[in-house]
Amino acid sequence: MQITDLATEQKLLPLLRQAFRPMFLFGAAFSAIAMLLWGLTLAGHIQLKPFANVLFWHSHEMLLGFVSAIVIGFLLTAVQNWTGLRAPHGKSLLFISLLWLAGRLLLLFGDGLSLYLVAAVDLSFLPVCAYLLAVPLIKTGQQRNLFFIPVLLLLTACNALMYIGVATQRYDLTQLGSQNAVWVITLLMAIVGGRVLPMFTANGTQTKKVEAIVWLDRAALASLWLIFVLHFFALSKYLPPLAISSLFALSALLTALRCLRWKIWLTVKVPLLWSLHLAYWCIPLGLALYSARYAGVNISNSIALHALTAGAMGSMILSMMARVSLGHSGRLLKPKAIMSLAFLLVLAAAVSRTLLIWLWPAQTMQWLWLGVGGWVLAYILYVLVYFPVLTTPRPDGRPG
Repeated sequence: MQITDLATEQKLLPLLRQAFRPMFLFGAAFSAIAMLLWGLTLAGHIQLKPFANVLFWHSHEMLLGFVSAIVIGFLLTAVQNWTGLRAPHGKSLLFISLLWLAGRLLLLFGDGLSLYLVAAVDLSFLPVCAYLLAVPLIKTGQQRNLFFIPVLLLLTACNALMYIGVATQRYDLTQLGSQNAVWVITLLMAIVGGRVLPMFTANGTQTKKVEAIVWLDRAALASLWLIFVLHFFALSKYLPPLAISSLFALSALLTALRCLRWKIWLTVKVPLLWSLHLAYWCIPLGLALYSARYAGVNISNSIALHALTAGAMGSMILSMMARVSLGHSGRLLKPKAIMSLAFLLVLAAAVSRTLLIWLWPAQTMQWLWLGVGGWVLAYILYVLVYFPVLTTPRPDGRPG
């Protein structure tokens, strides 16, 4: 691999040797802080005055603040394995980490600040990272992974749409931007999860890898792309609800068939696996809830949405961070036992935020607080357990 020599590597602060280190640490800590502030605001204990308004801040920061950090941490770490070239580290990694942090601070304390200042700083993060990702991919002709570049640019477009909504006082545009970000991230989870789960399951359970059924994978992903396109261009309003419901139902069925083939029942003794499988199962669950909503069932957009955000994203991110942090820091893929509690807590938060609110809406505030508490505790556990992993050199002495 064309990487820095060991002497140069040892001069680097361990936190700046690979993108997963600062992005996972800061992203996880930020998500716990942001969720706690959101919960305290909902309960009336504090009066938060972020940029734009509290609802904008919550939806924007959990998707385009927290999730974006983890996605970038994963991609800018994986690109070294894909290409054999040294991934961003040192000064370039410090720059994007500070750029990301600046966006979070401006949005949190940005009440009264210029929209153009906040938007310029925040909107620059993903394109800069896309450039850093594209350089080694293009240099080595990695065609298979180049699609991540337009995905990051699509997320940037969703982010820009949210700011346009603020600038024009069009709440519908702000909501469209955040909803589209959910579809882009869901599609990304479906693609990446479909790549790694069969391999992870085979390796972790010492069983034969489940080979892909090409038509099934393509059909499932195509249905998610269609859902994104219909929503991104606001075309769904021109179609009858039954047609949209049918599309969501088909997508849910195809995605569930993929999940079923990966044999979750083999993973019950491996926390890094069952947590990933359960996270992936939240995708067809969320799609099924949207199908039911469009079919006329009394399910709010918020409940269906949080099956994908609190459920799929929250759980998959925590599980992937726990795995990647160990693997890329040269450690055995055996997390501390308390991480199983963290995985269960974030799943409990998702259940509270969706199923319990739907079944017992009169206790919505209690379920919201339960969801906030589960999320905050889960991600604080990750930060506490993995802080020494992310801030110390690899035990094998290798770069990274």
